[in-house]
Amino acid sequence: MTPRPFIVAIDGPAGAGKSTAARRIASRLGFALVDTGAIYRSVALAASREGIAFDDDARLGALLPRLTIRFEPLPSGGQRVLLSGEDVSSAIRTPPMSLGASAVSARPVVRAGLLELQRRLATAPENRGAVLEGRDIGTVVFPDADAKFFLTASPEVRARRRFEELRQKGDPQTYEQVLADQRKRDRDDSSRAVAPLVPAPDAQQLDTSGMDLDAVVAALAAAVEDRLSRRAGRR
Repeated sequence: MTPRPFIVAIDGPAGAGKSTAARRIASRLGFALVDTGAIYRSVALAASREGIAFDDDARLGALLPRLTIRFEPLPSGGQRVLLSGEDVSSAIRTPPMSLGASAVSARPVVRAGLLELQRRLATAPENRGAVLEGRDIGTVVFPDADAKFFLTASPEVRARRRFEELRQKGDPQTYEQVLADQRKRDRDDSSRAVAPLVPAPDAQQLDTSGMDLDAVVAALAAAVEDRLSRRAGRR
């Protein structure tokens, strides 16, 4: 029987560096990248476009089967996010969609509806392995992941990173606004009843506050490559 693709789970709060690290590790190892945050952001975008409140479980549940969400790799690296065929890569990366993603991800109907999609994207037969990043990958989506990490950083460092990213895109938000939004999302993500943001008991935790991206990627890649070699040795 063909073994399941090697699964890497990277969890953590916004601004911890998990998205960029996941993208670089997937590229380095030739693994598929499943950005679960982009999936929830896409649901929030679709809901907002149809005037569906983020806590309207009945209408959210009816919306999900009509959505097709997939990722398309780019020649230059990274990937596009396609929502029902439309490239929404930029549209989902706004502060309102960040909060919207947090809101819809707290709804059990949404989490249940997207669970199978996330697993299917990661375990596609053509994948040698997959890197998934989000907030409950190692605890809910793939509790049996081959490698689990939980990245974090101080609230101020995470807000500063997000502020600089938005500023480069021309967003007029102040650092104080970004920090306030982030603290709200942290509270929402950590206190929700379904799949709250917590490290998996067996996850390797890494505080990235004083680390640059190269150091974060090197640490994660070394751990993954060690587990890959051990898995190969067991065959």
